[in-house]
Amino acid sequence: MPHRLRKTRWRRGSRTHGYGRVGQHRKSGDRGGYGLAGLRKHKRFYMMKYMPDHFGKHGFVSRFPRKRSISVSDLERFIDMGMEEVDLTKLGFDKLVSKGRISKPIKVIVREATERAIEKVREAGGEVVLSGAEAD
Repeated sequence: MPHRLRKTRWRRGSRTHGYGRVGQHRKSGDRGGYGLAGLRKHKRFYMMKYMPDHFGKHGFVSRFPRKRSISVSDLERFIDMGMEEVDLTKLGFDKLVSKGRISKPIKVIVREATERAIEKVREAGGEVVLSGAEAD
């Protein structure tokens, strides 16, 4: 835009440039408040269109996170890969449970295991090593 056509040029001498007497083209009054002010009032339709999930409750975070468990039958996968020892704690598992069968021996390192799971691994010729606070 050429300089001669700008609002500043043709408002010279008017002091307020058409924005009224007491500082109306300044601060936050011209935009309806600072930040997210007015989302329940004059900015409601903006909120409904662009921020529909802003208000309300959205689930919760449990104070007691669930333990991540793996079953005895899933250990076959590690045996097929040629592993003789598996550290389940490094893989992100907390507990070994007794679902399924195991056919070959394997050494398993885990924080927790059910008695039946330990029994099944030992019957196959393997070993379960309990690490952490649950170890006897």
